[in-house]
Amino acid sequence: MKDIILFDAHCDTITKIMEKKQGLYRNDCHLDITRMRKFKGFIQIFAAWIDPKYCPHSALKRSLQIIDEFFFQIEQNKEYISFVTNYQQMMEAIDNNKIAAFLSIEGGEALQGDLSVLRMLYKLGVRSICLTWNGRNEIADGVGEECTKGGLTVFGREVIREMNKLGMLIDVSHLAPEGFWNVVSTSAQPIMVSHSNSKKICNHKRNLTDEQFKAVIKSRGVVGINLYSDFLNENGQAGVHDVVRHIEHFMSLGGENNIGLGTDFDGIGKTPYDINDVRDLESIFDALLQLNYKQEQVEKIAGKNFMRLISEIL
Repeated sequence: MKDIILFDAHCDTITKIMEKKQGLYRNDCHLDITRMRKFKGFIQIFAAWIDPKYCPHSALKRSLQIIDEFFFQIEQNKEYISFVTNYQQMMEAIDNNKIAAFLSIEGGEALQGDLSVLRMLYKLGVRSICLTWNGRNEIADGVGEECTKGGLTVFGREVIREMNKLGMLIDVSHLAPEGFWNVVSTSAQPIMVSHSNSKKICNHKRNLTDEQFKAVIKSRGVVGINLYSDFLNENGQAGVHDVVRHIEHFMSLGGENNIGLGTDFDGIGKTPYDINDVRDLESIFDALLQLNYKQEQVEKIAGKNFMRLISEIL
């Protein structure tokens, strides 16, 4: 199913190619422009992940270094890829046969407790922030701190309201449960879970309970299915069939309009054994069609659900 518009809500490829001193057009990572162009259309949210070793004092500097690399790669490959910040620009890129590239930050440490930094990052083109990674920051506790039962801080609530005001995607992947529920009650807009799976299918702290997923549905948000094997099944040896199990469970909860892909490519050490890189994503859609999913349903999961979310917030 390469004749489909694909939306991937999360990858760490920019950081990976920085580390490997490679380029975005062609590399030996999970995705590059050459392989993404094999699909009819491709929309990618590129994350600037803040490694904990840069926190707290160098978090903002590190995010800016990654953002600088992102813009360098876009400029080097502008014939094939366009930096976009809203729905209209996204659709123009697709209409012009270009990859649409959004920019996000993974880890609210980058804000360093200052709303003015959030506003300046927005002016740089950042349109999504994953509020935490696994640890604690000025916004909230990540899943690695969930035993403390900590949720959004006072500053964290200010961040949510400011992101609503600016028009930004609030990403709650990695957020501890208490913070998740705080975001649900604080945000006036749909929430995004860019790269998380179902806890019912795989009991990992990074995955969502059924109650959390139903809250995402109620908010009109979208969850991106993560391809990390450890989040797909409990023995860590996953295949496409495991990806489908998570999709099917979310579908059984009424999530047809709330499921997408958030591969976490180049941020994970182990993909399903039958998904080696971005080209293999079509095997997920083929598997759904073989299970008698309608073409329209598969297109929603492949990209249209996240595209709808973009249209509502950006």
